[in-house]
Amino acid sequence: MLEVRERRSDLEPIETAGREELQALQLECMRWSLRHAYENVAFYKDSFDAAGVHPDDLKSLSDLAKFPFTTKQDLRDNYPFGMFAVPEEEICRVHASSGTTGKPTVVGYTKKDIETWAGVVARSIRAAGGKPGDKVHIAYGYGLFTGGLGAHYGAEALGCTVIPMSGGMTERQVRLIEDFKPEIIMVTPSYMLSILDEYRKEGLDPRKSSIKIGIFGAEPWTNSMREEIEQAFDMHAVDIYGLSEVMGPGVAQECVETKDGLHIWEDHFYPEIIDPVSGEVLPDGSKGELVFTTLTKEGLPIIRYRTRDLTRLMPGTARAMRRMEKVTGRSDDMMIVRGVNVFPSQIEEQMLRCDGLSPHYQIELVRKGRMDQLMVKVEAAAHAASDADRQASAKELAVHVKNNIGISVGVDVGPPNSIERSQGKAKRVVDLRPKEN
Repeated sequence: MLEVRERRSDLEPIETAGREELQALQLECMRWSLRHAYENVAFYKDSFDAAGVHPDDLKSLSDLAKFPFTTKQDLRDNYPFGMFAVPEEEICRVHASSGTTGKPTVVGYTKKDIETWAGVVARSIRAAGGKPGDKVHIAYGYGLFTGGLGAHYGAEALGCTVIPMSGGMTERQVRLIEDFKPEIIMVTPSYMLSILDEYRKEGLDPRKSSIKIGIFGAEPWTNSMREEIEQAFDMHAVDIYGLSEVMGPGVAQECVETKDGLHIWEDHFYPEIIDPVSGEVLPDGSKGELVFTTLTKEGLPIIRYRTRDLTRLMPGTARAMRRMEKVTGRSDDMMIVRGVNVFPSQIEEQMLRCDGLSPHYQIELVRKGRMDQLMVKVEAAAHAASDADRQASAKELAVHVKNNIGISVGVDVGPPNSIERSQGKAKRVVDLRPKEN
C-alpha cells in the first residue's frame, strides 16, 4: 500500500482546537442558527412555538434536545422554497433530490454558503491525502444532485486541477484516467467497481493507474469493499459523508492516516445520536440515528435533521473533532425478514468473503404465502463462472448468511456481467412484495 504523507502543519487551527474552544464556538453559532431559523422560516417558528421552546432557551449545547426534529417530509411539505431563510434573490444556487418517490427536497445556498461548502470539501480532500496541484477526476453526477458540483468547488478551492467527467460512459472514464493521469478520483464506491470491471475488460492493469486516492461517498459501503478496491488499484480508499439537506458532500471525512471513522467538521455541523424509536439523545459511543444541526448555513438552516443513517460518535484521533463510525446502514433501508433486522451491508460483507463471487449484487424481497423471503442475486467472479462453481458459491454464501446474520436466504449466482451496473448510487434492494392496503 502507498505511504501516507503526514502534513499536520497544513491543518486549519480549528482542526486541532481543544474541546472547550470548539464547544464555545458551537454554542455561539448554534444560538445564531436557531434564531435565524425561527425569525425567517415560518415552519421553524410554528414548530418551535408548538413545542414550547424559543431560541433564547438554548443556554448550553445540551439544551438543543429541547427543540423539535426536522424530517425529509417537512422539506417536502414546504416544497419548493418554503424552508429558505433569506429572500430568493439572495439564493445563488438551488439543488434538489431526485424526487423519484414524491416531491423532491429542495435546498438553497447563498454565496457565503457556497464558499463554506467549498471550504469543507477542500478540507476533506486534504484530509484524504490530496494537495494543491493534484488532478481530481470527478465521476459523481453533476446537476441537481449535490455530489458533482460539491466535489468540483471543493477541489478548486484546494487548488487542484478538476476533471469534471460526471457519471456514465464507463469506457471513456477509463480512457481519460489513463490519458489525463489524475491522482484522485471522487465517485460512488459502486461505480468505482464498474470502472474496475472496465479496466479488466480492456486488459489494463488497474494497479498501474495513476490514481492514488479514492474519495467515495453517497452510499453506504463496507470495509470489505474498501479492501477490494484498495488491492485492485493499489490506492487509498477513504469515505466522505454528506447529504443535500445538511450541505452536500463534505460534512465529514475519513482521514487517510487512520481510516478509523469520519471526522465531522464540527465548526459547521453539530451532530447528535438519538434512539430512532424514542428520539432520546444517546451518549457518545452509543449506536443510533445521526441527527445534524447546521451552525453557519444562511440559505437553508436546518435544525435537528433526522438523517436516518445509523452510526455512533467517537472521540477524535487524526483531528480533534469527533468521529462518526462508518455508516453501513440506514433505518429506512432496514429489512425485517421473519423477525430479523437485516441491512444490505450485512449481506455484502458475507458476499465479499466468497472468493467465487464478484461485488455486484441486488437483493429482492418477495412474499410466498404469508412468509417474506429474501433472494440475493449476485454474479460469479470470472474465474468461477462454471455451473458447478456457481452452485458452490451460492451454497457458500447462503451458509455465511445463515451463520452470521441468522436468516435463511435464497442465492442466485449468475454469470459475469449479469447484474446491471450502477452509474451513480446503486439500487441494492428491490421490494417485490405486494403492497398492503
